[in-house]
Order: sequence, then structure tokens, then C-alpha cells
Amino acid sequence: MEIQLESSVRLSVLAEAQVRAIHLASLRILGEIGVVLTQSEAREILVGAGASLHGDRVLLPAELVAEAVGRCPRQVTLRGRSGQSIVLGGGSLHWHNLGGASTVYDHGTGRCRPATLQDVRDSTRLLDALDGVTNITPFFTPQDVPGPLMALSMYRHALPHTTKPLQGPGTQTAAEVRLAARLASVIGPPGEVLSLGISPISPLFLPDDVAEAMIETARLGIPLGPLPCPTAGATAPMSLAGAVAQQNAEVLASIVLAQVVRPGLPIVYCGRLAAMEPRTGVSVWGGVELGLVSAATVQVAHSYGLPVNVYGLSTNSNVLDLQGGYERALNSLVPALAGADELSGIGELAAGVIGSYAQMVCDDEIAASVRRLRRGFAADEEALAVEVIARVMDGAGQGRGGNYLDQRHTVRYLRAGEVLTTRLADRRTWEEWQRGGRETMADRAQAEAERLLASHDVPPLSDDQERELDEIMREAEAELLPG
Repeated sequence: MEIQLESSVRLSVLAEAQVRAIHLASLRILGEIGVVLTQSEAREILVGAGASLHGDRVLLPAELVAEAVGRCPRQVTLRGRSGQSIVLGGGSLHWHNLGGASTVYDHGTGRCRPATLQDVRDSTRLLDALDGVTNITPFFTPQDVPGPLMALSMYRHALPHTTKPLQGPGTQTAAEVRLAARLASVIGPPGEVLSLGISPISPLFLPDDVAEAMIETARLGIPLGPLPCPTAGATAPMSLAGAVAQQNAEVLASIVLAQVVRPGLPIVYCGRLAAMEPRTGVSVWGGVELGLVSAATVQVAHSYGLPVNVYGLSTNSNVLDLQGGYERALNSLVPALAGADELSGIGELAAGVIGSYAQMVCDDEIAASVRRLRRGFAADEEALAVEVIARVMDGAGQGRGGNYLDQRHTVRYLRAGEVLTTRLADRRTWEEWQRGGRETMADRAQAEAERLLASHDVPPLSDDQERELDEIMREAEAELLPG
């Protein structure tokens, strides 16, 4: 018998009236304050659609914002080169990794080193092997590649090492968008196998190159994730409500520009709001406030009917330790229970500067636990098990209760995942742990990462595809490198 589970557990950190208040504040920001935008084509596009100019700012009326949001599809499908796809906005929770770390932390040695192209390849292959990772972002920014080629090199060298949906790298210019689309076309239509995150600059600034990149993304029909990264207290108001309202305005401005260029363009609402550490001024990725504002971002995005991607497995810890564990768990669980469509951060350390292979494996297990929590449990007649309880009690003898080990009901619910079985978390007794060598979860994750890297194979690209990718990268080098 198939076991029917209850619908997902849901958490609200904002009342409906608060979500509405944030929306109205964002409309005031866009209509009365505006966004700084000096790129001439973008200004002409928006003015032609009903916006107005105020110096170097563009003011967006509420009607234009509503029209643009109304054009966005309610679901976004991302496809890998094998045909494997995920749907954001379909009710499922998806996970992807941190993108762009410059440094590798090796748990085995306890040391850090600069990331290389080989790390791009290896991290992609490891993420391909992890069941909980449903789509991948090129993980490391290779330090052995010239700066102008870093983003494209990340994508080119990730492509052969996964069949999962692969998001594009963080692009900043129209040239990068065009070249990334050409790389993607080697494995399929760019509008199906590529998505791009492009970041406005907080507060409320669309630099010329960012505006041009958004326009080019829209023209090519590539799903867009507007990706503002404000820091409350530094580049956004210190009040969390004000910071969420500003972030929302930055996302909405990006949506308006993209939808005017290409109505119906798939949009993933992305939020990367963090808070300032009051004692140092650094961006805090581990504080519980991050989980709180991520959940608020989910509610705001869903009020527009848009799929949403927010921070998840994030921490300021530099190593695999207790701080990193509790920060990751809190900051992924809260937005997950709020209904996030996608959470980021698998493998991340040190507020995104460092990445770890062992942490990727640990996070795969954390993601499984979060999915289990979000799933909830059934409370129907079969699950309530009154007849099973009676049967056990009747068979126990001498008036004492028996056990449930020999009941088919127990087997069914174990197989259905009522109790999650872990691979890395240690559930042995103290004595067993002592005899087993005192390994920690991080130690086992490091060993599992090494095992997967040694054993996991990904179907390769064809020789023709590899040659075509190399030719595009040669053209990119000629176009993007000086002299």
C-alpha cells in the first residue's frame, strides 16, 4: 500500500499585512526614489514603457511594475544535458551549491589553498554524485585563469562533469552573457539549459554593464535570476523590514527591465540579504537573522506568484565545526519551512569566500534532514495505527506490551522514510565510537568525498563538443583579454 503523506509543513515569519506593507514600501521606493540607471538604451526602454527620469534615476510607476510581474511565468524549468530537469515553483524544494568561492579548505590537512580549474572540474563531479544536489552552479573561481576569463572558464569546465541542470556563472557584461549562451548551445538550447544570475548593486543601482547584461539575457530568452546582495546596516537599512523592502525594489526593477525587453521571460526571484556585523562591519552569513530575512523573502516572492531562491546552508565559520553546523541548519530550515523553491550554499564556508569538498558531503545530509522536516507526516487511519497497537498488545501475553519489530506496518513506514537514515551522523554508543577510531562527521565526509571523486563517472561530452567549447573559449580570450 502506498503511504500518503501530509502536505508540506509551512512557516510564516510575516503576517499577510506585513507582506503587503513591504510590497507597498517597495512601490514607493521605485516610484518616488527610483533606481540609479545611466545606461542609455535601458533608460529609453523603460521610459518607452511608462517610466520617468529624475536625473540619473529612473522612476517606475506601480502600474508598470504590476504589468511586468504579471508577465512572469509561475514556474521555471531548468534542464541538464541528459534531459534531467527540475521545476522551480512546482512545490518541491531544490538545492544548489555556493558559486564562486576563490579558496579551497581541505579538512584532511586543515589548510586553505587557492582554487584552480581542476577544482572546478572536481567539485562539479562531486556535486553530480550527491543525491541532494538537484542543480549545480560552477563552484570555484579558478585563480589560475586570467580575471576576465574566470566566469566563462568556470562554466566551460563544469559542463563536461555533470548531467544535472547547470546554472551559468555570475555574469556582469553583455559579452559574457553572449559567450555563456554560446557555450550552453553546445549541449542544448540556451533558453532551456542555461540560467543566469545578474546582480544589481545595492542600494538601488543598475550599473551600465549590469543593465546591458540583463537586456542581453532577456533578448536571448535565458531565464534570469536578479541577484541583489544588500547588507543591512551598510548597503540597506539596518531594520530588517526596510532591508527586505529595498531588496524587493531591486529585484522588481530588474524584472521590469527584463519583461519590457522580452515579455514572459522566466524569472527566478533571488534574495541574498545579509546583515552587518556591528563590531567589524563584515557581512554576516551565519546569524539567525539571515534565515529570518530569507524566509521573509520567500513570502514576498510567493505573494507575486514567483519561484524563489534564497540563502540556505550558509555560515561565517572558516572550518567544519559546531558553529558552522548550527548556523547552516538554522538558516536553511527557516526558509525551507517558509516554502522556498530553491536553497543555495552547499559546500560554503567563510561567508562564501571558501569552499570545502567535505562540507559538500555534509550538506547533502543536512539537506536530506531539512527535506524530511518539511515533508511532515501523515495522521490518517493507516498512520495512526490503532489496529496495529491492538494486535501487538493482544499478542504480548501476561498483560504486558510487546514490540513492533515483526509488524509489516513497521517495515512499510521504515521503507517510506518515516525515520530518516543518516550516512554521516554518528549514532553509535560512546564505547562503539571509541572502538571505531573516534571519527567525526567531518572526517567521514572527507573520506566520502575522496571516495566519490575516485569512483564517480559522468558521461563525457563528445570530442566534437569539447572542440567546440575550446574554440568558443579561444574567441572569448581574443575578445575579453587586453592586447
